[in-house]
Amino acid sequence: MPKILIADDEKEIIRLLRMYLETDGITVLEANDGLQAVDIAKSNDIDLALVDIMMPKMDGYQVIRQLRQQEKYIPVLVISARVSLSDRVLGMDIGADDYITKPFEPLEVAAKVRAQLRRLNAADRRMPAKNVITVGGICLDVDECTVAKDGKVTDLTKTELKVLQLLMSQPRRVFTLEQIYENAWYSEAAVDDNAIRVIISRVRDKIGAEHIKTIRGLGYRFEE
Repeated sequence: MPKILIADDEKEIIRLLRMYLETDGITVLEANDGLQAVDIAKSNDIDLALVDIMMPKMDGYQVIRQLRQQEKYIPVLVISARVSLSDRVLGMDIGADDYITKPFEPLEVAAKVRAQLRRLNAADRRMPAKNVITVGGICLDVDECTVAKDGKVTDLTKTELKVLQLLMSQPRRVFTLEQIYENAWYSEAAVDDNAIRVIISRVRDKIGAEHIKTIRGLGYRFEE
């Protein structure tokens, strides 16, 4: 169930919006000043914020700046009686996702909230799964280009990553020099045995020589 924050010093506005939003199955948290809004946002996993600009203790602009410093991205919709172009531009420039002027139509605000939540859900679904390969106590993080063994994390070069990723993709399978060269250097034209040996040596230094076995006359394989 989505959870949103409404920050406004006019309680009647919060009551009106709450009535429409809770009908959509949304949980509403209420703040009547800027400091309270920031505290609620820090202590609750909210999905969206509706923020008034003119509030006591801390204005809406400062609230938005505080929200934008949090690790989680929270869509922010401004609801304000300030209608000038400069106010709207400032609101968007400091990080608001939309600017709604008072007086407003509650149905329109509810529709804008639903639209923002749909975009947020769609973005979450597009997030790729973390690309990690774990074999025999060796954990290869392809996205971060690191390898971990016994809790120690070590950076890899791009070529080291490609070679280790190939070997770990199918443990105990022997990969030929041609296959390794094609995968790491994107070429099968001229296999450079020395270049491969150098990379293999570097990878062994980082994960332990026992994990990469040389198959004489053929290539290399990963041992668990």
